Amino acid sequence: MANRRLYQLSHCTYICQYHIVWTPKYRGKVLADKYIKAELKRIFKQIAKWKGFAITGWHIGDEHIHLVLIIPSKYSVSYAVCILKAKASAWIKKKTTKLPAGTLWERGYFVSTIGLDEHMVKNYVANQSQHQVEMPKLPL
Repeated sequence: MANRRLYQLSHCTYICQYHIVWTPKYRGKVLADKYIKAELKRIFKQIAKWKGFAITGWHIGDEHIHLVLIIPSKYSVSYAVCILKAKASAWIKKKTTKLPAGTLWERGYFVSTIGLDEHMVKNYVANQSQHQVEMPKLPL
């Protein structure tokens, strides 16, 4: 475990690190605005500080969000994602009218644990803009 920080609670020592991805509802490019991206980063930092999460990597794309997150062992992953999505949605909607009405986020999310491949996952998240490819849209 070279260069890894261990975290402690009163009765445990942990490093529970996850790669989490979720999308806005309808997969539209609603996150493309620079102001919205900056506000979401600020909001995620506030939530992380409030709940004791550590954000070690992120990418806010035009139509999805990647977070590399260390979650205290007292919280489940589903709880952490629920808090991040719910609070971010409520707070960002108070700040701007550029977002569509209704639910901001899709119901589901992707999560994987980060173990020995930590460097690979962090590189993937950091270089996310280079991985995105425009897909042709099918006519309806």
